[in-house]
This record gives sequence, C-alpha cells and structure tokens, in this order.
Amino acid sequence: MLLDVAGPSPQNQGIVAAAQDIFRRSAPELLPTEDTNEAEVMADLCLRLNAGILKAAGRACSCPAFAGCYNEGLGTICYFNAGHTPGLLRHGRGITELPATSLPLGLFSHLTADAPTFAVTPGAAFLVASRGLVEAKRKSQEFGLSQVKEYLLRCSEEAAPKICSTILEHAQQFAAPGTPKNDMTVVALSR
Repeated sequence: MLLDVAGPSPQNQGIVAAAQDIFRRSAPELLPTEDTNEAEVMADLCLRLNAGILKAAGRACSCPAFAGCYNEGLGTICYFNAGHTPGLLRHGRGITELPATSLPLGLFSHLTADAPTFAVTPGAAFLVASRGLVEAKRKSQEFGLSQVKEYLLRCSEEAAPKICSTILEHAQQFAAPGTPKNDMTVVALSR
C-alpha cells in the first residue's frame, strides 16, 4: 500500500499511524486462505481504511492511496486506486496503466471502490510511484509519469530493487538542486 496524506508530515502522523494499524490488522483477517475473493477483500480494505482515516483526522482529509494484493499462485494483482497516481504494469506489449478506481480516501464516509485484477505474466513488472516522485520539478517541468514509464521499459530484465533504484536515481537527478524535497517513493514487483 502507498498512501499520500495531504498536508505537512508532522500534522499527519496520527492519520498515517491509523492507516498502518488498520492495514496490518485487516490483512491477516481478510486474507485467511488462498481461496479468498481478492476483489471483495480489497474493496473491504478500502472501506476500512477510509473510515479509519476519517476518524483519525476528525475532518475530511484527502488521502490518495494505492493498495494491491499479489496472488503468487495465479500470477495476478488485484488492486484499488483511490485517487493515486496510476500503477504501471509492464508486460510484453508495453505498459498498462492501472487507473483510479475511486475517489481519494478520507473525503466521504460512503466511499465505493472497484478492485480489478490484472495478470502479471512471467517477465512482467508492476510499479507504483508516489506523487512526490512523479511531480519532482526542474524549473516548471515535472519528471512526470511518462519518464517513469520510460525507465520502467528500459529495466526490462531487472529485478524489483533495481527497477526502484533506477527510477529513484533518475527522478532525484532530474529535480532541481535546492527545491523543496517531497517524498519520492517507488514500490515494484517483478515476476
């Protein structure tokens, strides 16, 4: 799961801690066996996180989030994207974007979310990058999702740690020196 809470980090620590707690408590409960319906689990997890974020914040608080469940036996990833940057799935034919399936968490008490499933074929890779990485700036130009895609394609045979380090290196080199630092996070899975 990758969560982007709006606002300054010190003010959001309680919200982040609540989301982490919900995620850690809910995952074992919701995913007890291999026969679990992952789409239902991800939709339920999205609702639990949304309610917990609203409670922890005590107000509406925009929290874009991306969470995925990888089924190693089937080679699939089931996800929800609550207003986060798209996940990227690199496969033999190029890159498929995994777009938003709901509004950001923390805005409305009655949030709904879809949880689609995609195949992660052998040789494929899945990646999600934080908004801070995608929006890294040099003058008025952003690093952008297009450059993340370009570097993901270039890492065609690489393992997940190498994919992450390559994209982080290029985003950090791109960002103008002396600009305020935003979080730059990349999570990848390669098969």
